[in-house]
Amino acid sequence: MKAQLHEELTFEKVWFMFQETDKKFQETKQMFQETDKKLNKLEQLFTGQWGKLIESLIEGDLVNLLNKRNIQVLRTFTNCKFRYDNQNGEIDIIAANGEEVVVVEVKTTLRPDDINDFLQNLQIFKKAFPEYKNIKVFGAVAFLKAESKADIRAERMGLFVIKATGNSAIIVNDKNFKPKEF
Repeated sequence: MKAQLHEELTFEKVWFMFQETDKKFQETKQMFQETDKKLNKLEQLFTGQWGKLIESLIEGDLVNLLNKRNIQVLRTFTNCKFRYDNQNGEIDIIAANGEEVVVVEVKTTLRPDDINDFLQNLQIFKKAFPEYKNIKVFGAVAFLKAESKADIRAERMGLFVIKATGNSAIIVNDKNFKPKEF
């Protein structure tokens, strides 16, 4: 007779193996969850720092860009938080001269939904920032990359379109572009 190579499987042995396997699955699941948390933190850190870099790049050239479009900027403000009608918001850059203000939304990647959200902020801007209620308000979007022709949509909605380029930025609207007043 051949020697038995395997022990006889009993219900108790199968149940034990099932419990051990389930324990290993739970440990693996926990390891994946911890890894996901770490990756999310890294992504937030990266995108947050990247966004700050793009904002700095845009703000550095914004005064010159707007001056070339006959908007003589005297002051800029960044990361201006507001609360209006039980909603919190933030304006990335405000460029003002006492008669006109350009409100700038900065995105690493500009998407069509970003345009919609920004237009809503522009509609309430004078209420959220009453110090600008009696002056002309223009909008601008600035970005490194645009998806789904969001840059074209922004221009059609009357916004300045500013593209980060290398170590500076440019307004890509045509020289004859007339921004919409909000």
